[in-house]
Amino acid sequence: MRDLKYLFAYTIPLSTFFSIYFQGMWAFSAVFYAFVIIPLLEFWLRQSNTVYSDQEKEDRIKKKLFDLMLYLNVPIVFGLLGYGLVTLHQDALWTYERIGILSSLGILLATNGINVAHELGHRSSRFERTLSKLLYMPCLYMHFFLEHNYGHHKHMATPNDPATARYNQPLYSFWISSVINQYKNAWNIQFRFLANKQKSFFSFDNDMLFYLLFQGLYLGLIFAYLGADGLLMGLIVGISSFLFLETINYIEHYGLRRVALPSGKYEQITALHSWNSNHIMGRIVLYELTRHSDHHFKSNKKYQVLEHKEESPQLPFGYPTAMLLALVPPIWFRVMNGRIPAQMLPEGSV
Repeated sequence: MRDLKYLFAYTIPLSTFFSIYFQGMWAFSAVFYAFVIIPLLEFWLRQSNTVYSDQEKEDRIKKKLFDLMLYLNVPIVFGLLGYGLVTLHQDALWTYERIGILSSLGILLATNGINVAHELGHRSSRFERTLSKLLYMPCLYMHFFLEHNYGHHKHMATPNDPATARYNQPLYSFWISSVINQYKNAWNIQFRFLANKQKSFFSFDNDMLFYLLFQGLYLGLIFAYLGADGLLMGLIVGISSFLFLETINYIEHYGLRRVALPSGKYEQITALHSWNSNHIMGRIVLYELTRHSDHHFKSNKKYQVLEHKEESPQLPFGYPTAMLLALVPPIWFRVMNGRIPAQMLPEGSV
């Protein structure tokens, strides 16, 4: 029965459905659930430090239930997204209701879209990697598949990684630098792959071109059926979802650095180079993403066997609370700067 705890990941889609269907103040259902109810539950519920035996890990990896719970997010996400955009287009809504529904859809795409895409993007099967790219599409972030897998996981916690927030870097400047530079990095990775295969820019091996095509077709389909206002809504939801993602990127590696070796390379990635959060509600709703240190230790490790790393720097709260604090840089710096390992602090900052 404990395996069914991941069904709670569908509470974000459920709260999004409430937002769209009931409207009024219910339009903020997903926002209230994600940033009020979940933080309160995380404050109240006891953290779990369960360690799986090798046999338990093997059994959990083989169990298809965990994979099916991921796959079901594809029809759920696209179904709710379509329902939400059509409702926004057809119904006479107050401005606050539109803001609430758009915000709820953005949270849906970030948690059950991008986050599930991230998990599936680390799998080896073509089917799962295709589902990953499909879920990135409405978030307008398909390039993240390339940059995250072949850029971030190689360069994290170094100056070469735009997805690692620097010490005392505010969230808002991080949004700009991370979004722009990750997109540039994705093209550079693509050009390197094409050069290695001796393929031209206009090649079926140029995934970045296909990402532009598919995202363009997606937006074109929205425009064809819902007009300019529907297109605007689709853009707002997509942008808000990837800014939600970048806020998570911000809190996952803020201020952490790998030491440069005399050879010019950086020390090996360890559990010290990611912030870990063991708060139970965020863990379950985000398919264990918050056990981020273990994910970077072995990136293809499936979510159901990720474990708490006690030696990692620990967030004093779960992801939703951390995201709210990150929106107010002075408070974030005051809470987090003293928790960064001393050897990782810039010179003169102690």
